Amino acid sequence: MRKDITIAAEPRETRGKNEARRLRVKGFSPAVVYGGGSDPIAISVNPKEVNSILRSASGHNTIFNVDIQGTLAPVMVVDWQHDPIKGKLLHIDLKRIDLTKRILVKIPVHTQGDAKGVKLQGGLHEVITREVEIECLPDDIPESFTVDVTELSIGQSIRASEIPLTGSMRLLSPPDAVISHVISLKAEAVVEEVAAAPEPEVVKKGKKEEEAPAADAKAPKKK
Repeated sequence: MRKDITIAAEPRETRGKNEARRLRVKGFSPAVVYGGGSDPIAISVNPKEVNSILRSASGHNTIFNVDIQGTLAPVMVVDWQHDPIKGKLLHIDLKRIDLTKRILVKIPVHTQGDAKGVKLQGGLHEVITREVEIECLPDDIPESFTVDVTELSIGQSIRASEIPLTGSMRLLSPPDAVISHVISLKAEAVVEEVAAAPEPEVVKKGKKEEEAPAADAKAPKKK
């Protein structure tokens, strides 16, 4: 989804771990802008602004502007790295976006409503797929898809082909991929019982059993 957001960036003349550390001490994060038929540019950005975009409803699918010394370019965050302990944004890869060309994106899928198979039939509603891949123009990227599961009975499902697409959107995920379904709790219990059933004990026959009669035989009398 394209948003009216502009992040200021400064070009970096040097690269390397030492330069990256100096930037982070100053409160900036190293980044790279590439794609769009132009050469990659090493830049530094404000990590708070990038984190704000990543945490928004559209997340990394957000298209925003990066301002490099007065030159604006629409970009998306395609890769990023956080410090596993401190949570700081260590590095960001930004890809230039041609607003006239279709791109591939993965969109979250949410469900709404209480399934009939749960309320009236005592079944269990399961979400199987939480995102689908589509192709569309950058301005048509949705934040998410929502499917209504209210009418689902036991044994019924909603598949990817049933997700409502608009504008330039085209589904790339398998059309028959199950988004969510309602199953019988009885069937679930039977499966669990079978899985938890102990294996029958196998009595191993060996030489001891075969040699047992010989042990009981009377020893020959000494002459």
